[in-house]
Amino acid sequence: MLSIEAGVPGTVRIAGRLDAAQCPTVQAYLDKLAGTVTLDCRELKYISSAGLGVLLKTQKRLMAAGGKLRLTEVSRHLRDIFQYSGFDQIFDIEPAGE
Repeated sequence: MLSIEAGVPGTVRIAGRLDAAQCPTVQAYLDKLAGTVTLDCRELKYISSAGLGVLLKTQKRLMAAGGKLRLTEVSRHLRDIFQYSGFDQIFDIEPAGE
């Protein structure tokens, strides 16, 4: 199960598992956003390669318009996934307060 919703202004909270089945919903939500967006990942438990693709597509779109996607409260497990995939070079990633 996955949920995605607006948090404080400029922030989006995502929780659960971002896998291929959830990607269309997440992409549709993120496609409505502009500027610099902070994705609060404190409750994100899993991300698949398809989920990484959604974040990459969103990052490219936002950067083309002068914005960006920032990831905050990223768990150690998810940080490892971002590092192995090289995505830590693409996103501003703030680790969770561990």
